[in-house]
Amino acid sequence: MALSKNEPRFRTESIHTIDPKGRVIIPVRFRQVLDAYKSEGVMVSRLDKALVAYPYEKWYEIEDKILAMAEKSDVLRRFRRFFIGGAAECPIDKQGRILIPPELRNYALLEKDIVLVGVTDHFEIWNKERRIDEDRVMQEEDMKKEEVKSEIAKLGL
Repeated sequence: MALSKNEPRFRTESIHTIDPKGRVIIPVRFRQVLDAYKSEGVMVSRLDKALVAYPYEKWYEIEDKILAMAEKSDVLRRFRRFFIGGAAECPIDKQGRILIPPELRNYALLEKDIVLVGVTDHFEIWNKERRIDEDRVMQEEDMKKEEVKSEIAKLGL
């Protein structure tokens, strides 16, 4: 789903800590994007050993797409249960934090050091060590594959 030029976007990454209660401070630059969407929080779900966080408006668009496609495929029905069934509404409190439910923290192994990564229409929440591993795989394995190089070259990069 393409974003328009004027749509707010989540970009960059930063290291944070998650407190023992499961609260994460959302960086000001991410809160500004949420404000632009008039979203007072995010929908958080699980994917790729990390968490994904969407403004409510974007989340509803994704739900609609998944629901429409899930009628045609057993795999997508299972994905719907995993992705939508595992989602939680996480409002932002007065200190700019969200509370991540224990089952989502357990899935992504969020214990202390975490990384928030802006990915245009959403942001991801990673265990810091897993994020380092993910970057290593991309640099040491993926970038050596010709099909990956070709796809990236098509982007003009």
